[in-house]
Amino acid sequence: MQCEAQLLSSTFYDTTCPNALNTIRTAIRTSVSRERRMAASLIRLHFHDCFVQGCDASILLDDAPSIISEKNAINNFNSVRGYQVIDNVKSQLESICPETVSCADIVAVAARDASFAVGGPSWTVKLGRRDSSTASLSIPEVETNLPSFRASLDSLISLFSSKGLSARDMVALSGSHTIGQASCVTFRDRIYNNQSDIDAGFASTRRRQCPVSGGDGNLAALDLVTPNSFDNNYFRNLIQKKGLLESDQILFSGGSTDSIVDEYSKNPTKFKSDFAAAMIKMGDISPLIGSQGQIRRVCNVVN
Repeated sequence: MQCEAQLLSSTFYDTTCPNALNTIRTAIRTSVSRERRMAASLIRLHFHDCFVQGCDASILLDDAPSIISEKNAINNFNSVRGYQVIDNVKSQLESICPETVSCADIVAVAARDASFAVGGPSWTVKLGRRDSSTASLSIPEVETNLPSFRASLDSLISLFSSKGLSARDMVALSGSHTIGQASCVTFRDRIYNNQSDIDAGFASTRRRQCPVSGGDGNLAALDLVTPNSFDNNYFRNLIQKKGLLESDQILFSGGSTDSIVDEYSKNPTKFKSDFAAAMIKMGDISPLIGSQGQIRRVCNVVN
């Protein structure tokens, strides 16, 4: 995995499409200024792409005779967003540099630009990934490669480890939940089961928008304090037992990652630098390079 990633380079398009990065940046800035939540969606899109057969834009493919779309997996369906933002960027790039910039690279750069647009860190994105000509083999394969909102700490650590990411990387990447929203169906059990690891006032506030039955799609901010700013309040919330998802609060529940959460809650600069480093590592997961895969002309269908 890492040896292929070494062949990626931040200057990959400097001669073949010198305006690529500016074009992406402008489009992402525009879409995030229209809808702040899109920043979280674009970061998550990159994550859900990379964790299933590598950072190859397989998540963008629609159902076709030979393709089972990853969009239909339970972790993605009616949940992953931002496809149209990527499609819009791709059509702009096709008009200036046809069949040059991959959808996989657009997704990787969009995540970085989205982070920066809401006050998060920036980082140098390595480029040169190519697009897959297939999607995941099956829906179960997608679902086992993406974390569940009910995941235990051990299962999160082992899933991220299988992708070459450490427990610290996992906690830092979870910190992207400083922005974005989750639907009621993902946190209903947590707010009604009155477990000892949830602040009572927080649970009560969240129940207002998330009834015991119905309202599955009602949204709540993952970070109640500063839902639209990329900061370290997510970690402060965890220490106060105000994590929205079980998989958030589990990071601070007497286990091995408590000390990392504590560190990030006190040191926003360290969180941001670790987040950037983890995003670079995540972007290195099993890229297609050289003559592997293809450069799709339209991101949701193979050429």
